[in-house]
Amino acid sequence: MEQYLEFAGNHLYLHLALVVVLGAIVWSFLGNRVAGYRRIDPQGAVPLINRAGGVVVDIRDAKEFKEGHVVDAVHIPLTALAKRHVELNRFKDKPIIVACRSGARSSAACSTLRKAGFEQVYLLSGGMLAWEGANLPLTRRK
Repeated sequence: MEQYLEFAGNHLYLHLALVVVLGAIVWSFLGNRVAGYRRIDPQGAVPLINRAGGVVVDIRDAKEFKEGHVVDAVHIPLTALAKRHVELNRFKDKPIIVACRSGARSSAACSTLRKAGFEQVYLLSGGMLAWEGANLPLTRRK
C-alpha cells in the first residue's frame, strides 16, 4: 500500500486521467438514463413510427429540412423549440424521435422536451446521416 501511495504521489496526472476515463465510460452507459431520454438507431425508430405512432421531430434549420426529411416529420428548428414545443402536445402520449443532421444537436432538444413533460423521448443516433445511410425513405415535400 505504501508503494502505491508513493506511485500515486509521483504520477498524479496519470491517476487523474484514469479517473476521467473511468468517469466517461460510466457516463456513456448511464448518461441517457439520467437525462431521461434514450438513444435509438434508425432501424429501431422505424417500428416506433409505424407501430406505436411515433413522431419524428426534425430540429434542423429550414434549408437542411428541405433537402430531405422523414415522411410526416414535424419541423421545429432547435432555436425555436423552447417556444414551439406546445405544438407537440397532441403527441404527448406517443414516442417522440428527435432528429438533426448527425445526432449532435439532438440532446439539447431531447432535454427541452423532457423538461416540457414529454415522457417517451428518443434521440435518433447518427441523425439524418444515419437514416440516409440505412437507405430509409426521405421526402422533400412540405
